[in-house]
Amino acid sequence: MSKETDFYEKLRYRLSETTIFPTNYMFKFITPADVDKLKQIENVFNGLGAVIKSKSSKNGNYNSLTIMVNMDNTDEIIEKYEEVDRIEGVISL
Repeated sequence: MSKETDFYEKLRYRLSETTIFPTNYMFKFITPADVDKLKQIENVFNGLGAVIKSKSSKNGNYNSLTIMVNMDNTDEIIEKYEEVDRIEGVISL
């Protein structure tokens, strides 16, 4: 099992044990300070009513993103993580 698959399986299990859907879910990401990367992430959550907050690192090299969005089930959450994981340089927390 790959590291990525293991992450998603653990997440799926934790969500099934602790979450009642639909729910407001908080995604957290670290990105290089690159406007294009921020736009790509915003596009993943476009049209979902997501509230996106960005905070720059002390030296301005990175951004921390907190995204609150209503999700209907575990599969939707994992799908969003997978979409963001395709964006180079982004770290999911």
